[in-house]
Amino acid sequence: MKIVCIAASFIPANTANSIQVIKASQALAALGHQVLLLVPGEEETGWDELQDHYGLRERVDIRWIPENLTFRRYDFAIKAVREADRQQPDLVYTWVLQAGVLALWRKLPVVLELHDRVTGRMGPWLFKRFWAAKTQKRLLTNTAALREILVSEFDLQDFASQIRIAPNGVDLERYQDLPTPADAREALGLPQGFTAGYTGHFYTGRGMNLMFEMARALPAVQFLWVGGEAPEVTTWRNRAREQNVENLVLTGFVDNAQLPLYQAAADVLLMPYETQIAGSGGGNSADIASPMKMFEYLAAGRPILSSELPVIHEVLDDTNAVFCPPQDLAAWQLALQGLRDDPGRCQQLGRIARHSAENYTWRARAEKALEGFYFTTGQ
Repeated sequence: MKIVCIAASFIPANTANSIQVIKASQALAALGHQVLLLVPGEEETGWDELQDHYGLRERVDIRWIPENLTFRRYDFAIKAVREADRQQPDLVYTWVLQAGVLALWRKLPVVLELHDRVTGRMGPWLFKRFWAAKTQKRLLTNTAALREILVSEFDLQDFASQIRIAPNGVDLERYQDLPTPADAREALGLPQGFTAGYTGHFYTGRGMNLMFEMARALPAVQFLWVGGEAPEVTTWRNRAREQNVENLVLTGFVDNAQLPLYQAAADVLLMPYETQIAGSGGGNSADIASPMKMFEYLAAGRPILSSELPVIHEVLDDTNAVFCPPQDLAAWQLALQGLRDDPGRCQQLGRIARHSAENYTWRARAEKALEGFYFTTGQ
């Protein structure tokens, strides 16, 4: 089947949406489909660079389309759908609401993937046009919480069969035969000792202050932060130096291909989300988030220490994670110390986490996204 994917993410980039788009597109290609990904931009990037940056296994054909930023996303959506139509695809798979509506108007079947509420001046109007179109369509949300919000806000009970829940996923193959935490630390040149790891961005609401205070309070525990933009990394390094926090290592951004080894270097992996979680564009996703790190943490086979947020329980439970109230420093310190002092429990949590990850591969996600969807154009 020929699939044209349309995403507004810049590629390459370090943002979560950029990584998610690439991983989802790669999974469609892994199923044997002919996939073309259309993204905004003018400078093409070589495959070798993309492969390392995103940790890719399947080749994805990517085409960059220049856009006029004066018209924000609309200029790109129009150009991308026009190009998609020229390709005569069986399906348009998109993360861009505008592109989804335009493709339906051109009688192209559409799978639209949304990770946030529909807002803005034109968003609700476009979303209603999406459902009013007669062409075959499907909506994917990455959490049940978001699905319920959209169904309630837009009175979509009659379209329930066309809305699928598709949590984010993980490339499980890249997490096979990981070394022990001590061996991973040795391979990476990291300090030895019980290590609490965090991977991802340092955006507001990710619990960076809480983790820093834990590092100050627990000098016998090593803390490993992997990711963050360069200015943020510099700020935290300076703060650690000024306050004599010597048990905190900040690596800065590492290519996705190297991420499993860094996650394997931790004895415990941290998800200290706050009650307000910002993304690269701001906003608050605390009640609808499906963080990719959660699935990577599961695959790494390490115990997870997570904030107690209702949406997190769509994936994690007491068998594969330990939960603490958001921003409760005392509770987090106590829970981390408890895991450090109970290796048997750590091993059990990690073993169950690794088993849980088998339900969340990108490939399985792609199969679910297309399951039962019958196509009417193209080949």
